[in-house]
Amino acid sequence: MTTDPTATRHRRRPGFRAGAAAAALALVAPLAACGSDGSSGGTPTINLYYPPEQNLQKVVDDCNAQAQGRYRIAYRVLPRQADDQRVQMVRRLAAQDTGMDVLGLDVTWTQEFASADWIREWTGQDKAEVEQGTLTGPLETARYEGKLYGAPKNTNVQLLWYRSDLVPQAPTTWDEMISAAQDLKGQGKPHQVLTMGAQYEGLVVLYNTLAESAGGKILSDDGKQAVMDAGTVKALDQLKRFATSGVASPSFSNATEDPVRLEFQAGGGAFQVNWPFVYPALQEADPELANKVKWARVPGIDANTPSKVTIGGVNMAVSAYSKHPAESFEAARCIRNEKNQKFSAINDGVPPTIEKVYDDPEMVEAYPMKETILDELKEPAVRPLTPAYQSISTVMSAILSPPSAIEPEKTADELRDAISDALQSKGVLP
Repeated sequence: MTTDPTATRHRRRPGFRAGAAAAALALVAPLAACGSDGSSGGTPTINLYYPPEQNLQKVVDDCNAQAQGRYRIAYRVLPRQADDQRVQMVRRLAAQDTGMDVLGLDVTWTQEFASADWIREWTGQDKAEVEQGTLTGPLETARYEGKLYGAPKNTNVQLLWYRSDLVPQAPTTWDEMISAAQDLKGQGKPHQVLTMGAQYEGLVVLYNTLAESAGGKILSDDGKQAVMDAGTVKALDQLKRFATSGVASPSFSNATEDPVRLEFQAGGGAFQVNWPFVYPALQEADPELANKVKWARVPGIDANTPSKVTIGGVNMAVSAYSKHPAESFEAARCIRNEKNQKFSAINDGVPPTIEKVYDDPEMVEAYPMKETILDELKEPAVRPLTPAYQSISTVMSAILSPPSAIEPEKTADELRDAISDALQSKGVLP
């Protein structure tokens, strides 16, 4: 989810605390479970395979204390890159490995894993507890064919970051932002609009936000057919206009999250569309500039229609091959409960999926932009929900790159054909 130092691919799990990535990278992910399976009367080990998160071990320790010896959760840290995480889990699940119990899945993988019968459905009281108070958008990513297969632990969403010393108020549309940037350029002031445009998931996320904001549909509601309607064409036109506006960075078609952050910090940008990890990073790197930077909802396409911004995050799933499913569901519920979501939000910067957490007084300092984040999360854009998402993302990023070469109608036709093939597993390696 190319990547920033606090996220995997885009999707992302940016950490708000300095040094989190370095600490997480020091952890090692063993390739095999090393605890008792409980068959001989020992304490069962529940192996949690989850992306690097600096302070998650504290959550695991607290959940182990709560279990009072009935089982012990062992945190097996996955590789940092999202693609590497997926490869490790797919290979082991395809081999019916019983050493994996609870899995931390990127939100775009839940349907794929469910369709392959690799993860168990959440039912009964487990399901009721997960759904209680959880935001609708994250829950949507955890369902497949109307059933719940994941428990949303954290989510994420991009914001617009802008220089308040250069721009009196945040633009509400991309055209308004482009126009403001062009005016600044004419005055010889910092003016660039910075965001991710390289051929990878970040470009797909940008386009999905534009398409959803324009009311477009990439896939049919059942996820089985490519649509690419008028709204998606409008989004392609908007992306092309931005790429050729003269205010995008010259490196736009190669830009990923952290280089975008660094370019903004260097002082050339007036606007940045990026994940919330930029906030603490800027405070640490340049407090004077940080005082001039404000945040707002990502601009939309039409002035009277709020944007819909693509969400990321992690869903917790239970392996179909776990020897201890009851304990695994209980462990997953504990790790993503309200108390622990607040802890992870404050200490690791991963936005909660339980709405009530945002009202906690302790969130004010850690998330001064929490109201904007919550507003976007209440009306989010979700990436196409299909088991074939990995293939679809691959072909979309290839066709959309470079954005300056987009021909809206023609590109929409190309996307429709390529997505149709990807849905049938044609012409692309997942």
